[in-house]
Amino acid sequence: MRKYALAAVPALLVALLWGATAAAQTQDDTDTFPTTALQNDTDTSSPTLLVGTLRLGFDQFFEGVEITVEDSSGNRVGQATTDSGGRWSVEVPGEGTYLVTLNEDTLPEGVGLRENSQPTVEVTAGAGTSQGVVFAVGDAPKGTPFSERFAQTVFNGFKFGLIIAMSAVGLSLVYGTTGLVNFAHGELVTFGAVIAWYFNSSWGGFNLIIAAILTVAVCGMLGAGLESGMFRPLRARKLAVFQFVVITIGLSLLGRQLIQLFFGAEPLPYRDFQLQDRWEFGPWAITPRELITVGVIIAILVTVGLMLQQTRFGKATRAVADNADLAGVSGINVNRVVLIVWVIGAALAGLGGVFVGLDSDIDPFLGFQLLLLVFAGVELGGMGTAYGALVGSIIIGLFTELSTLWISPELKFVVPLTALILVLLLRPQGLFGIRARVG
Repeated sequence: MRKYALAAVPALLVALLWGATAAAQTQDDTDTFPTTALQNDTDTSSPTLLVGTLRLGFDQFFEGVEITVEDSSGNRVGQATTDSGGRWSVEVPGEGTYLVTLNEDTLPEGVGLRENSQPTVEVTAGAGTSQGVVFAVGDAPKGTPFSERFAQTVFNGFKFGLIIAMSAVGLSLVYGTTGLVNFAHGELVTFGAVIAWYFNSSWGGFNLIIAAILTVAVCGMLGAGLESGMFRPLRARKLAVFQFVVITIGLSLLGRQLIQLFFGAEPLPYRDFQLQDRWEFGPWAITPRELITVGVIIAILVTVGLMLQQTRFGKATRAVADNADLAGVSGINVNRVVLIVWVIGAALAGLGGVFVGLDSDIDPFLGFQLLLLVFAGVELGGMGTAYGALVGSIIIGLFTELSTLWISPELKFVVPLTALILVLLLRPQGLFGIRARVG
């Protein structure tokens, strides 16, 4: 039955991703472009606006970037600075052709316009409408040698893969011990990022390190509550696999709406560790925050691996994953093992959310956007295997970031989706999974 459940994962992910993308796009259009931009009739009583959003991919927005607008004669007609969501808007006198210039000096260090892109864009605006302006922003400034961009992207991909692995290991452990494909796992990631933001910015203003520790505890308790209060009673009722999938999808939708209700839809940063100088290591330019992120994640994942291999709990977990009924007959408390696995999985997901929020900004779709990558990493490595989830996540992170050297960063999430489909078609058990007969 688990094999058939996994076969439905790509279709469900595509449907959910399509719906969330459409909802997010509708929200962005509503926030950024007035209603007049969607009408064919020109309303001269409405202001004429030039607008845009400066971002890289779906999750990285650039604040404080200066945008200048001039008319066709070279006279300045307006200036704007991007907000925390990367948005800017300039009202112009009326219908006509305008030159919109991005001040490259105000972009964050290590970020520049992509190759063959110009800082000045010519646009034509109609009276009473809003005209969107797009600047092609990349990770490395124009003119950077390909070898340096490749080396920097490899590091970014490795870091991103480790962040994915933080959540993927927990998801894989839960699946291995219970057979549950948890589509609400992404909301656990978002919950961790949001709770850490509250601890860091509102509830006492704790240092982010203290906030992250508190977040791990809160997320662990949430995982225990979900297991003991919801999924254990449902398992006792002998629900089918598909019924569990539907329940987790409902939890995902509910969690996302509740986070939006209390946190809001605006991307927000943490208070600490935002402005840091980059350290130069040969072709790499790395901030102390990024080095610490990589080091901490490696230490945590190594600790989890040693726990699974060397401790009695780890051996009990592997026994339950192999055969829960036989493990129970052998004297292992299966419910206790599953409860601890849920605590660990939720804690890792919440801490992964903290690292995602530290790497970009925090928004209600943060975990959902990561969920596709988590599933791709887990399936590539092999569902139910913690080591497979780790290796698969790093591979997915590397290929996702490396793809931006040749394709637009907005399309980079197509790569893990394609990998997920190909793996299910060619090797359903994953790299480290074991082929098994069903039926």
